[in-house]
Amino acid sequence: MDPKVFIRLSIGSLGLRIPGAALNSVNSRIRALSSPCSCEIRLRGFPVQTISVPLVTSPEATPDSHSIASSFYLEDSDLKALLAPGCFYTTHACLEIVVFSGRKGSHCGVGIKRQQIGTFKLEVGPEWGEGRPVILFNGWIGIGKSKQESGRPGAELHLRVKLDPDPRYVFQFEDVTKLSPQIVQLQGSIKQPIFSCKFSRERVPQVDPLSTYWSGSTDNSDQEMERRERKGWKVKIHDLSGSAVATAFITTPFVPSTGCDWVGRSNPGAWLIVRPDACRPESWQPWGKLEVWRERGIRDFVCFRFRLLSEGHEGGELLMSEIFINAEKGGEFFIDTDRQMREAAASPIPSPQSSGDFAALGLVIGGFVMSCKVQGEGKTSKPLVQLAMRHVTCVEDAAIFMALAAAVDLSIEACRPFRRKIKRESHHSL
Repeated sequence: MDPKVFIRLSIGSLGLRIPGAALNSVNSRIRALSSPCSCEIRLRGFPVQTISVPLVTSPEATPDSHSIASSFYLEDSDLKALLAPGCFYTTHACLEIVVFSGRKGSHCGVGIKRQQIGTFKLEVGPEWGEGRPVILFNGWIGIGKSKQESGRPGAELHLRVKLDPDPRYVFQFEDVTKLSPQIVQLQGSIKQPIFSCKFSRERVPQVDPLSTYWSGSTDNSDQEMERRERKGWKVKIHDLSGSAVATAFITTPFVPSTGCDWVGRSNPGAWLIVRPDACRPESWQPWGKLEVWRERGIRDFVCFRFRLLSEGHEGGELLMSEIFINAEKGGEFFIDTDRQMREAAASPIPSPQSSGDFAALGLVIGGFVMSCKVQGEGKTSKPLVQLAMRHVTCVEDAAIFMALAAAVDLSIEACRPFRRKIKRESHHSL
């Protein structure tokens, strides 16, 4: 399998040093805001990322050189767009970091206006497209106007900006998951078949080794067919030889929560993703657990929580991703340890729908792992999957992520409100 070229632009080792009277002035504002300084990281064509910047009070101190505060992932088309001046741009694009005192928000009900401390700019150059590791900047640099206007040293920003090759495999389901499509690898205009997937609703026979993990709950006579249709779903991923190399199946049925007609957070549906056990032929080894539920509101969201099942981690489960996807429009499920840690830090108080338990991700070196784009409910969805090459050592490694992607896609339908379909069935029965 040949990967697609991607470049990871990482910004880390952030720290802000403000000497003398300037420090006293900024410190007074920071104490009033009860928050650290922050910065906006801007790169043309990408969403602005806002993160905190720690103050460095000791002249000898240097921020952690291994810390990553922000990352951008660029493919060939992104690099070409950044390097080519457009009609409205007279020069190449640049990486821009604008540092502020405090954060956006309010304090005691009073709106807070941030004050800009200074700006760092780094122009996009030809070295960005060379496909090799490059440290673009590393160290302290003066920012702001005070250093020029008053003749005294002003604010200094410490940062490390680095480019690293981060190639990915790109896969596409050729049809709706329920139609058991082929899965192809995309290489430009070339589509190379890699896997096939087999969807089924049948109950697992007792001779099937997967029955060890299958939910043992039985149907009550008063349960409607609609409820039965959202249990017993299974997707097997096969390689080109026809061997099953990964499977995802429902272990906790998708059923309405008490008092409503949708799958609620109090009783989420769940999938188990398994792979062949290398030590025991014809046996399967649990790999991951995906919990899914629906949040109602002005816009409905399907919520995904993925845990990696690891014997080496305390409790046996490691939270890797918690994503909310628009139920109508669809969206992207992803596993990206840098992004999850950054978003968790930006919202230290988790929402009622979020567990916020990403502390263990600090122990995981991974960055981007995978992403899966799916359509909203009622639309034809052919999942598009990107997978970091560094997490794939063999075809079977990629297969397990295809099983996870299939579970994500099918969960959009599994979380549809039950009443809608029940009404249609009642109409047909008249």
